[in-house]
Amino acid sequence: MTAAVAVPFPVKAAEADGPFKLPDLPYSYDALEPYIDTQTMKLHHDGHHAAYVAKLNEAVNKYPELKTKTVEELLMNLDKLPQDIREAVRNNGGGHYNHSLFWNFMGKNKAKAPTGKLRSDIDKTFGSFEDFKKAFKEAALNRFGSGWAWLIKDKDGALKIVSTPNQDSPIMEGITPILGLDVWEHAYYLKYQNKRGDYIDAWWNVVNWDDISKNYK
Repeated sequence: MTAAVAVPFPVKAAEADGPFKLPDLPYSYDALEPYIDTQTMKLHHDGHHAAYVAKLNEAVNKYPELKTKTVEELLMNLDKLPQDIREAVRNNGGGHYNHSLFWNFMGKNKAKAPTGKLRSDIDKTFGSFEDFKKAFKEAALNRFGSGWAWLIKDKDGALKIVSTPNQDSPIMEGITPILGLDVWEHAYYLKYQNKRGDYIDAWWNVVNWDDISKNYK
């Protein structure tokens, strides 16, 4: 039997000069073991997220007036962007924005459930925290191909679970997500292969409910 060969850690993707920077992870690469493995974290952050930043910078560098805009401003006004960079900003700006949130949605040794107003609103909306987790998992499993599952508060103030394709985000509708899960294969395939459900179940162990509950207020 041939021994498995470890995949080498990737080299960080080159960042094009520009206004957007790759944020540091708020914890070490191995902090979320065994649920999110070290190699996936390094590939995900240093490879995929860094590439989104580089390509976003390449796009906005074509139009100096856009270099003063925040990523949120760009994504909330896609229809006002020059047509030749609109898709690049949608995909790569969305990737940068979504991942910048995603790293902070996770943490080590955090509370296993939301508290305070967020917990009471979840219970009121979904029946219980366990029912919320089931509904969220269903949304994440049913996202065909690549995308995200989100918990949001819509413009009427109601909690909702939604999913988006590719690197689309609720921020494109002016809604800041409360919680989001990346279900692109690059987020889990090294450890979980095609078992997206196992990845989702494991992910609940590293959700940063401490900060999420505080931010919700």
